[in-house]
Amino acid sequence: MSDIMGKTVIITGASSGLGEATARMLADKGAKLMLAARREDRLRTLTDSINASGGEASYQVADVTDRNAMQALADRTRETYGRIDVLIANAGLMQLAPLDRLKVDEWDAMIDINIKGVLYGLAAVLPTMREQQSGHIINLSSVAGHTVFPGAAVYSATKYAVKALSEGIRQESNGEIRATNISPGAVETELTDHITDPGAQEAANELYSVAIGSDAIARAITYAIEQPGDVDVNELIIRPTQQQL
Repeated sequence: MSDIMGKTVIITGASSGLGEATARMLADKGAKLMLAARREDRLRTLTDSINASGGEASYQVADVTDRNAMQALADRTRETYGRIDVLIANAGLMQLAPLDRLKVDEWDAMIDINIKGVLYGLAAVLPTMREQQSGHIINLSSVAGHTVFPGAAVYSATKYAVKALSEGIRQESNGEIRATNISPGAVETELTDHITDPGAQEAANELYSVAIGSDAIARAITYAIEQPGDVDVNELIIRPTQQQL
């Protein structure tokens, strides 16, 4: 039997893309899901679909940049399922542009979602995991968290930060909390939809012409969770075979 069966899993950014694909895959393996995002209509549709197929899912509208909302998400998960076994910090924003475009508002948004959003999730679930003496934090970094390319300096900085946080969790785990950093390359999601710089958008479209499906990342997440408790999968990079960067 998979070690996923019966585990309580929070997924942020669950309304589409990687979050949705992961939710469906984990539900099929018996996880109890708390799905979080800002778009309630999509959350409701996904939750209803999973439950109708025999899975177990609830949802909570939550903005990862709001610490109180993230705490409410963790509290509701405990109230609903009694524990928190896994947090998948999937919510993210990619707005690419050369630094001298001075898109400072976009820099702030990426910092708020990609870094502070991860931190607020950690703050919400770590006390419960310490009390349980078990837990698993899965952070979604990026290939951009391992290399910097033109137009992606700020985005890369946020994803390097996610990688650092993942390693920090591992080092401070005291053998209780598993930490997994997953770095996708070009994957079919809504991530490129928020790019406002025409040149950066063109470059992203070229890169994403070889994008792989979200299920590829969902399988990686599933693999990390289903390992026995004494196995900690710390780092996975998944990119299209044809992706060079």
